[in-house]
Amino acid sequence: MIEIDGSIGEGGGQILRTSLSLACLTGRPIRIYNIRAERKTPGLKPQHLMSVTAAARVTHGEVRGATLGSGEVIFRPGPLSGGSFTFDVAAIKASAGSTGLIFQTIVLPLGFAHKGSCLTIKGGTHVEWSPSADYLREIFLPVLSRTGLKITLENPVKGYYPMGGGEIDARISPLSRPLKPLRIIERGNLKRVSVLSTVANLPISIAERQIKRTLERLKGLAAEIECRTIEAKSPGRGTSLLILSEFENIRAGFTALGARGKRAEEVADEAVGDLLRYLNGKGAADPHLADQIILPIALGYGESAISTTEISGHLRTNMEVIKKFLDVKFSLQEDRQRGWLIKVEGVSFKGNLFKGGE
Repeated sequence: MIEIDGSIGEGGGQILRTSLSLACLTGRPIRIYNIRAERKTPGLKPQHLMSVTAAARVTHGEVRGATLGSGEVIFRPGPLSGGSFTFDVAAIKASAGSTGLIFQTIVLPLGFAHKGSCLTIKGGTHVEWSPSADYLREIFLPVLSRTGLKITLENPVKGYYPMGGGEIDARISPLSRPLKPLRIIERGNLKRVSVLSTVANLPISIAERQIKRTLERLKGLAAEIECRTIEAKSPGRGTSLLILSEFENIRAGFTALGARGKRAEEVADEAVGDLLRYLNGKGAADPHLADQIILPIALGYGESAISTTEISGHLRTNMEVIKKFLDVKFSLQEDRQRGWLIKVEGVSFKGNLFKGGE
């Protein structure tokens, strides 16, 4: 059984999710303790508990300690199975628990199942400290598709804090071969910038103000800028802004969310600020994407090399968790011209590479 201290490094929730993903894939039982011990309210929150539940469902596994607030979980996965799955954070507790984080826990395991999967996850689709449904669809999944994974994702209902109630629907095709390596070192030329401004049960003028402010801040940018406003379906109120920058070799995306008392212009400034920091830096992948893509390339075959603007604490922690399951070595090197370069020789994971056991 693999023992994992949930308080090591940064991102206790991420430690849990990566550990669950790898347990599902390898069949190895795990014990995770000190879960989110560094937080003001430690232990499992609704989205974390649903991630544990989802991992158990897709593997017919056994779980101990899966309760709200629990600081320790023991998970013994069974065989992976594809199929149709629905997970609703509200079944645990009414909240805006992140659908994106639950999705990222089980998407790779389902890709290695023997048949395809239809996945519905209900909860928060646009909430702080997690990838929005827009980010998953426009940035994360296009890069993941280059490894060979075929996944589609729709977001028919938006879920904002505090009500949640949103929905993402995904279709995941089974893999027939190991994941391909990725080599994304140069961004290439900037082709266009797309701005998606969304409101739910709020005046469309708020979305228009977010667009206006964004264009004011980016008027000196030497690129075509496409703008779109949406009045989204949602059980609650909310607003969001996604700025998508498309380069020859990669996409980078920056999301900002509205909140009570937060002006539309502040939402735009937040997203534009993140974009400008990225454009003024070196490296291809934005820091969030680098963190999210590290597990797929560790599972793939051959050497992957990706540059990024920043090596975050979350990325380093993710690497340490991955090394507990896979015999991989990560190389990190700072390059003045290319930012940070991440290299790893993947394990050519085929689904039966590990037999499980303790």
